[in-house]
Amino acid sequence: MKAHDGMYIDGAWRPADARDTIEVVNPADEQVIGHVPAGNALDVDTAVRAARAALPGWAATPPAERAARLAALRDVLVARKDEIAETVTAELGSPLKFSQAVHAGAPIAVAGSYAELAATYAFEEKVGNSVVHHEPVGVVGAITPWNYPLHQIVAKVAPALAAGCTIVLKPAEDTPLTAQLFAEAVHEAGVPAGVFNLVTGLGPVTGQALAEHPGVDLVSFTGSTAVGRRIGATAGAAVKRVALELGGKSANVILPSADLAKAVNVGVANVMSNSGQTCSAWTRMLVHRDQYDEAVSLAAEAAAKYGDRIGPVVNAKQQERVRGYIDKGVAEGARLVAGGPEAPREQGYFVSPTVFAEVTEEMTIAQEEIFGPVLSILRYEDEDDALRIANGTVYGLAGAVWAGDEAEAVAFARRMDTGQVDINGGRFNPLAPFGGYKQSGVGRELGAHGLAEYLQTKSLQF
Repeated sequence: MKAHDGMYIDGAWRPADARDTIEVVNPADEQVIGHVPAGNALDVDTAVRAARAALPGWAATPPAERAARLAALRDVLVARKDEIAETVTAELGSPLKFSQAVHAGAPIAVAGSYAELAATYAFEEKVGNSVVHHEPVGVVGAITPWNYPLHQIVAKVAPALAAGCTIVLKPAEDTPLTAQLFAEAVHEAGVPAGVFNLVTGLGPVTGQALAEHPGVDLVSFTGSTAVGRRIGATAGAAVKRVALELGGKSANVILPSADLAKAVNVGVANVMSNSGQTCSAWTRMLVHRDQYDEAVSLAAEAAAKYGDRIGPVVNAKQQERVRGYIDKGVAEGARLVAGGPEAPREQGYFVSPTVFAEVTEEMTIAQEEIFGPVLSILRYEDEDDALRIANGTVYGLAGAVWAGDEAEAVAFARRMDTGQVDINGGRFNPLAPFGGYKQSGVGRELGAHGLAEYLQTKSLQF
């Protein structure tokens, strides 16, 4: 798609106050594919004022009509699915088939789920002699990352619209074209002017201005834990609500009774998906000592198949960051069994699919989020040891458990300090709440729990 040179504010594309621009680069070939405005605080203020003005009308719109707009949005996304996939591939580098299935497919499913939920959600309930009324929290500042550019937008915007909130979106500067395409879809779906607004720009400028703006009632942020802390502190000073979906270092626990080959192969695929740029990726594989050597061999063999099947990481900085972690893993004594720090191609921000064996729990690669195609395999002695290692990071976003008996896997999963656990390769569910424990965040996305993040509660006593 052709990049817009303005901001989508109050139902139209308007010139930005800022005159600086951001280059959009294809990470696969390092070619510039477009430019978008690098917004400033005035651009944010204009967008927030538009959202504020539109709030009373949209909040008073019947839920059935809000549901109809969301259904229309879903239909536009379906009609433009190929364009969405091509745009994500161009600015993120994701292979086209993956973009079609995941980057375009998942947001369509989520938008559809909120179209249905908006029409059926109990915005009022009778509790004794009271009526409990759930109403929109107000203006939402949504700040989204680059790794799943459309999914993360829809996961915030769709429930906010369903709740009756108005929104100002600040997308990641690496993937703004997908956000502009989404703004076109919102317009085509007939969402009233001012209800959704888009401001592109850099995080420390535009994102900070949005988080600090007194006209924003809730900040919904997905990204690093470090930035999440700053946003939380900013919002806390203003007693402003936040929803934070942050980092992860998820454990994939393979119990001795599991189908080892299947668990390892699916685990490797999970880490390599989206070039490892997934906050919930199972980047720590925990294997019983008696099966460890076999698991390492299987993982190395599986990883070798992904050499020409995954795309690049998003930019040069991320490439250097991931390669730096690989160097650190080697320096701290882990054993490379696949991949390594050398760039596999001369052009593009590619990283080799990498697997480390002999990883111990105190190593940097076992504790910190790498956000690249890097798997660490750790050895455990018994189930209690596996649980201790699985819970032994500051994160708690996701995880997986494999066992021959499902009940055995579920019993282990219930003891994990994490917000979501896949049992024997469980499938993605757009209605299930997603979010973390500990430093992986505050709040939940998706389904009814995701909608509740954008509501506040009023009790009427009779």
